[in-house]
Amino acid sequence: MPSSSTASRPVLRHVSCPTAPGAARGHSTSDGSHRMAYWEWNQTGDPAHPHVVVCVHGLTRQGRDFDVLARRLAPHARVICPDVVGRGGSDWLLDPAGYVVPMYAADMLCLLAQLHAEAPIDVLDWVGTSMGGLIGIAICGQPGLLLPVKVRRLVLNDVGPALEWPALERIGQYVGESLEFASIDEGAQALWERSSSFGPHTPQEWRALSEAMLSPREGGRFGLHYDPAIAQPFGAMTPEGAAQSEAILWSLYDAIDADTLLLRGAGSDLLSSGTAQAMSQRGPRARVVEFAGVGHAPTLVTDAQSQVVLDFLVGDSA
Repeated sequence: MPSSSTASRPVLRHVSCPTAPGAARGHSTSDGSHRMAYWEWNQTGDPAHPHVVVCVHGLTRQGRDFDVLARRLAPHARVICPDVVGRGGSDWLLDPAGYVVPMYAADMLCLLAQLHAEAPIDVLDWVGTSMGGLIGIAICGQPGLLLPVKVRRLVLNDVGPALEWPALERIGQYVGESLEFASIDEGAQALWERSSSFGPHTPQEWRALSEAMLSPREGGRFGLHYDPAIAQPFGAMTPEGAAQSEAILWSLYDAIDADTLLLRGAGSDLLSSGTAQAMSQRGPRARVVEFAGVGHAPTLVTDAQSQVVLDFLVGDSA
């Protein structure tokens, strides 16, 4: 069994994913691929653990958002937390048109294929916050996709097929800003001012969530970790386009047969209570759990929030 100090830290790994030739920045290759980074947690002592849990973050976030949850899941499963392309340790795309859910889902198929080739996956679960949940809907709602195994259990964290337009406009106001800060603490404070809807956190919890959101810049300063160009497809969205996407997403959601848990911040402006109720009555008939005092989106850092996910994914073995 690994030591507790080793078990409490993830390993950074990468997977190569197809893209248009010359369309990636960072560690892009000449064969028309880009690298997606992911963080692997494995505390079981078995590097070939057959139970894999993939945890995928929101629009402007990155894989280290799941540190608290992953640390709790790691004694029971191989936990994989990707940095979606354009974020964290992953490459940036030259063509911002690639920053869309279909591309992200294709990258996840590459990731799952690599994991399965390394060690066969017998049980596959998915946890997706906001954008990560949309990717999960795309993965689970297309039965013809080449998955190693079908997703057994799906956690959708404050997201569904219908997204409230005022919330999308709010998010669009800050996505893509090129901000710099004199220190991690200054950056964490700035992030809190736009993310207080995540709900109460201790200063230590919020700083831990913020550190991976900030990358070193020249002169000892820090900037946001993601490619500002991720804002371009998002900013091009219109109410009409959003309505068309909603119809597609409902179709995908209705095709899901994974056991589904829907988490909602009781004050969420992105996922309405009406949409959550509809999700409980159609498709996989999600079980809905709401967290009081939280908007969009629960961070799964508090014991109460992470315990709900832990119970759903590993049950009595936790």
